[in-house]
Amino acid sequence: MRIISGNNRGKKIIAPKNLPVRPTTDKSKEALFNILQNNYEIQNLKILDLFSGTGNISYEFASRGALEIYSIDKNIKCINFIKQTSINLGMNIKVIKSDAFKFIKNTKHKFDIIFLDPPYDFAVNEYLKIINEIFSKNLLNIEGSLIIEHSEKINISEHPNFEKSRNYGGCSFSFFYI
Repeated sequence: MRIISGNNRGKKIIAPKNLPVRPTTDKSKEALFNILQNNYEIQNLKILDLFSGTGNISYEFASRGALEIYSIDKNIKCINFIKQTSINLGMNIKVIKSDAFKFIKNTKHKFDIIFLDPPYDFAVNEYLKIINEIFSKNLLNIEGSLIIEHSEKINISEHPNFEKSRNYGGCSFSFFYI
């Protein structure tokens, strides 16, 4: 994987093979950030990256100058990799080892963008549970968005906050707004 744009543009990041992850492809990530750059001033954003895995999305936001980034994962190997990579790249990413559901339940912060990339075996009811928790806790700032990366086989468009979905190969991004 590589960082597509910003201060660290072109930097390759090689994750250890023993991480239980499926990083967002460069093509999908580039398409997502094209959408985001047309709608937001990234340097003014507070970001929550849940199920961070390798930290791929967090690095891209940091490289583009996001104001504040929280990177959450429950796997200690992922957490250690994100911490070390962000230090090596001079990024100020707040890396927290936590279950995503527990973090959402306990956080007092609000965010402009919440990005979720749960495991592809996540069931539809688990997606709906986490979406509902985010909106019931009012974790998004005004004009903020929840973006979920998921398999194109998953349909979460029935949620009342669903706005749109974009497909890139076998990967989909669903966008939710207040």
